[in-house]
Amino acid sequence: MPRIDFYILPTDDPDARLTVACRLAEKAWRQGLRVYLHCQDGAQRERLDERLWRFKGEAFIPHGDAESDDDAPVALGLGDDPGSHRELLINLALAVPAFHERFARIAELVVEDPAIRQAGRENFRFYRERGYPLQDHRLPRL
Repeated sequence: MPRIDFYILPTDDPDARLTVACRLAEKAWRQGLRVYLHCQDGAQRERLDERLWRFKGEAFIPHGDAESDDDAPVALGLGDDPGSHRELLINLALAVPAFHERFARIAELVVEDPAIRQAGRENFRFYRERGYPLQDHRLPRL
């Protein structure tokens, strides 16, 4: 059963989720975990890819598209198949992905944007109804 962590950001900027996703991905990758970043759409994946390339000037987070590079330690995906990734799912889509049970940990990133906040509430209910261990983390302003 996966552990679910909700990261609550005090901003209404949806792109703040990408910054936190980069931080979480870097931390997990440095700990030797394989990370799957589940994106809402192609445009979000492109923004995330750009952010990962310039996230830290002195650091490189090895990543690739899940569909073409299943061996990437950090994979950016759109579809219903996370490939061989099983350790950390960072969900940037608005709905819980069908494959969520394959992961040991799931990170949900919520901002004050009304659509994202509502999706976060629905996802929280989904996980709670299934008895998953839930944790929330209130983050300071970026």
